[in-house]
Amino acid sequence: MKKILSSLALLGLVAAGMGAASTGASAQEEAHNEAAPTHFPIHEPKEMDWSFAGPFGTYDKAQLQRGLKVYKEVCSACHSMNLVAFRTLEGLGYSDAQIKTLAAEYTIHDGPNDAGDMFDRPGKPSDHFPAPFPNVEAAAAANGGAAPPDMSLLAKARGVERGFPRFVFDIFTQYAQGGPDYIHSLLTGYDQQPPSGMVIPEGTYYNPYFLSGVSLKMPKPLSDGQVTYDDGAPQTVDQYSRDVSAFLMWAAEPHLEDRKKTGFRVLVFLLLFGALVYLTKRKVWAGVAH
Repeated sequence: MKKILSSLALLGLVAAGMGAASTGASAQEEAHNEAAPTHFPIHEPKEMDWSFAGPFGTYDKAQLQRGLKVYKEVCSACHSMNLVAFRTLEGLGYSDAQIKTLAAEYTIHDGPNDAGDMFDRPGKPSDHFPAPFPNVEAAAAANGGAAPPDMSLLAKARGVERGFPRFVFDIFTQYAQGGPDYIHSLLTGYDQQPPSGMVIPEGTYYNPYFLSGVSLKMPKPLSDGQVTYDDGAPQTVDQYSRDVSAFLMWAAEPHLEDRKKTGFRVLVFLLLFGALVYLTKRKVWAGVAH
């Protein structure tokens, strides 16, 4: 028995030594290849504290209104939001009059009219946010060959795979904020310096949170004090990034609150229905010998 225990102990020491050696080798390899990463993003997005997170989360309308302002004054210069109609902004807490005023600030290219001509007119609540470029080719030509993506569904389309076992825990925590986390990290990740020896292509900008490479063509879009807030919120890059990320989440899923309320009611109904079915079964079969 002692020989068996000694052999097991020796085997454990050998395995531990091999594990330590493997860990050390991996660390050395990672350090050696720091300037030539094999996966992206280089850094995983930071998990933020969002008001809409979890099974009972709700949107912060003040934050959404600030995010809309950031989009209008900064992001809309390059990014379209073709699937979002002005009338849906009532979900941000705006009145009908405010929505009409906001829509009228935009010029919509419409037509043809009775004469067969295209014409420009002020926007209406039924219109969608107009794109900053007439077509994808023009957008690409104005941005170094890469057309900026439409932002309508960006918060649902972007996100980093979290891997095992975190994706299992996400089922129970109902983590669905991968898109906003990624957008916030990307917008705040421009000030980091690339590792020594990393080659950044000319005309691109290093960002360790970018999903598709070591750099991207979009320059740093935000700076402190760039957008003026009327509610006293901090006018910093971090706050701008939080607000526009929350707004884009709303744009991608405006009915999130209703979905969560409906889901909770369904679960309560199923629990009550299950209890009634069990009690009915006990009552019906109570006098039957098993």
